[in-house]
Amino acid sequence: MSDNEDIPFNRDFPLAPGVVDEVVPGVRRVLCNNPSPFTFTGTVSYIVGKGNVAIIDPGPADEAHIQALLDAVRGETVTHIFLTHTHKDHSPGTPRLKAATGATVYAEGPHRASRPRYGSELAPTESGADYEFRPDVILKDGERVTGDGWQLEAVATPGHTANHMAFAWAERKLMFVGDHVMGWSTSIVAPPDGSMVDYMASLERLTRRGEQLYFSGHGPEIPDAVRYVKFLIRHRKAREDSILYRLAKGEADIPTIVRASYIGIDPRLIGAAGYSVLAHLEDLVARNVVATDGDPTIDGTYRLVAPLA
Repeated sequence: MSDNEDIPFNRDFPLAPGVVDEVVPGVRRVLCNNPSPFTFTGTVSYIVGKGNVAIIDPGPADEAHIQALLDAVRGETVTHIFLTHTHKDHSPGTPRLKAATGATVYAEGPHRASRPRYGSELAPTESGADYEFRPDVILKDGERVTGDGWQLEAVATPGHTANHMAFAWAERKLMFVGDHVMGWSTSIVAPPDGSMVDYMASLERLTRRGEQLYFSGHGPEIPDAVRYVKFLIRHRKAREDSILYRLAKGEADIPTIVRASYIGIDPRLIGAAGYSVLAHLEDLVARNVVATDGDPTIDGTYRLVAPLA
């Protein structure tokens, strides 16, 4: 397959909730039973190492899932807990897991928005954020944490959230990428929680790294990962082109753009698609390609600054 061909999404993920699956030596995964249009079959937590282990993304405050993780590591010691980001399907299970194990919690930091909320934004756009989360140790980009037989490098990947962080096991050429890259779907980027500018820069950054196997927060592992990331970059640029194509026909609000750009979308995802369009429009307004009256918000009307060439 050449880099110019589309890489299809992979929605083949038969893992059942609560089952421990050693996907490669030293990496086990356990699926939480929280399926939805946004989480696919559910949140995937990862166990790294043997004996003295780390757990990545404990998931939601779901007692059955936490118990499944504890059962999976029975006879072992959980020394580290890592969080990729602070959405409610990833981080609220952390206090329960920490209380049961005494492990130290590592993350980029508490939840925060990618930009200040505009005064014209009437309601919060991010109801899925875990504002209670606080790590024991705040990681900076490039820091390495060493455990028993493994070492993970913190890789800042803002975009889906401002505090999103991936964890690279460079020696094994694999990375735990949270919701930044998913094999079953594109990631949601919803301002002000997320930022398309940051998201695209984070994707570009991953293309310059050596890890070729990704483990995502939802869905199956992603082989040939750098090529897949390049597909995602092309996909986002094509989405931007479709927005500009619609605006070339005249000014439009976001629901109109969604109807033109997302043909056959699951109706339950229309709201999320609107915020992804907003994320693109924020970027286009900042680049002076698109204009709007006032702040670029979900309720705005948008137009091209100049005709497309």
